[in-house]
Amino acid sequence: MASPTKPILFNLSPFIIIYKDFSIKRLAGEDIVDPGLDPATGVSSKDVDINPSTGLYARLYLPINRSSSNAQKLPLLVYYHGGGFIIESPKSPNYHYYLNSLSSEAHMAIVSVGYRRALEDCLPIA
Repeated sequence: MASPTKPILFNLSPFIIIYKDFSIKRLAGEDIVDPGLDPATGVSSKDVDINPSTGLYARLYLPINRSSSNAQKLPLLVYYHGGGFIIESPKSPNYHYYLNSLSSEAHMAIVSVGYRRALEDCLPIA
């Protein structure tokens, strides 16, 4: 006997399927990469909770300090990932590896914001 399927409201393949009960299935952007030291670029990353009750967090990227001075100031880039507030996160491989490379090459600190996503959170979700 075949299992019953939920009725689909919107099929936005290859990204997301929205069912009539407003539950969702993400078809893309669910892969994640853990933070840590990237040996290829020498950039260290870590996740920091900003507001645990809402799930708001950020991933921080810091390049190797190549200066002899430990008090070197770095420029800061605040990065908002793509995905239309529906898919992807700072933990996504595409953004993680790109920001490791950018932080290393530009020698800057980066904060990648992990904002909330629809449909779990109502507008304004970010």
